[in-house]
Amino acid sequence: MIPQSEELINKINELKKHTFFEILNLVGRVFIVVDYDENVVIGRRGFLPEEKERGLVLVFNNKMNFIWDKDAITATLVFGNMPEKCYIPVNAIAAVFSPDLRIQLTVPVFKVLRQEKDSSAQETKEGKIIDITKLRKK
Repeated sequence: MIPQSEELINKINELKKHTFFEILNLVGRVFIVVDYDENVVIGRRGFLPEEKERGLVLVFNNKMNFIWDKDAITATLVFGNMPEKCYIPVNAIAAVFSPDLRIQLTVPVFKVLRQEKDSSAQETKEGKIIDITKLRKK
């Protein structure tokens, strides 16, 4: 197995984007599977319990207004009759596919650990950071 590196993740994300737009240009619509991740925003709707386990399938077409930048897709998607502002990190996309063409790209989802500076973290004498948010009573 190839070791996970930032370069590998970036190349796989570029492959997702390329596949997405190739399918979109060929048939006018493309499906993605989004794995549950705390960084994914699906408006107020969020993920249903089953979607948290299996992923959420989203459909994009060439008439929609969306932006795919380096890190994420941003779009307003409609669920039922409710428009929801969505933010889908590229790292959370597990598959890009087309039932019309009967093709799919399925990829591993790399959970990227981000070490963000948190105002609730305190430094000890040894220089280690302790996250005290997990110590609070609920």
